[in-house]
Amino acid sequence: MSAPATNPSASPSASGSVEIGASADTAYAFVTDLDRMATVTAEAVAMRWTSGTAATPGAVFKGRNRNGWRRWSTRCEVTDAEPGRTFAFEVSSFGIPVARWQYDVEPLGADRCRVTESTWDQRPAWFKGPAGLATGVPDRDAGNAAHIDETLARLKSALEA
Repeated sequence: MSAPATNPSASPSASGSVEIGASADTAYAFVTDLDRMATVTAEAVAMRWTSGTAATPGAVFKGRNRNGWRRWSTRCEVTDAEPGRTFAFEVSSFGIPVARWQYDVEPLGADRCRVTESTWDQRPAWFKGPAGLATGVPDRDAGNAAHIDETLARLKSALEA
């Protein structure tokens, strides 16, 4: 695994957790399946591998995002991929660091787990204003907190269906 750009001891700018009636391996498989994950995320509407074809460190995918009429895309490079445990990636836009996203999966038994979704805002200060206008989310930390809650609720629903 490559070292994450974000200090892992630093507190995330937004985070949330949910207990799910599914095994850790099943939850991890869903989170790392880009097509399936795009069906439950709050902003990402499509994701596709552009370098590599699986969740492995160094693999790259393009994320297409939407908020109302606003649309944008990002480049995401996988930094951590420990099956059944952790999936993380660094996001950039036009070569500018945007965020780190991480999914930690904790087994709670054979058919239960806890999924924690966290993000660290990595945008330079000068980029925050234009990014807020482009995405329609001026307060990214509050927006991401709400999006994490929505995504985790949808993930739980999809895995327990």
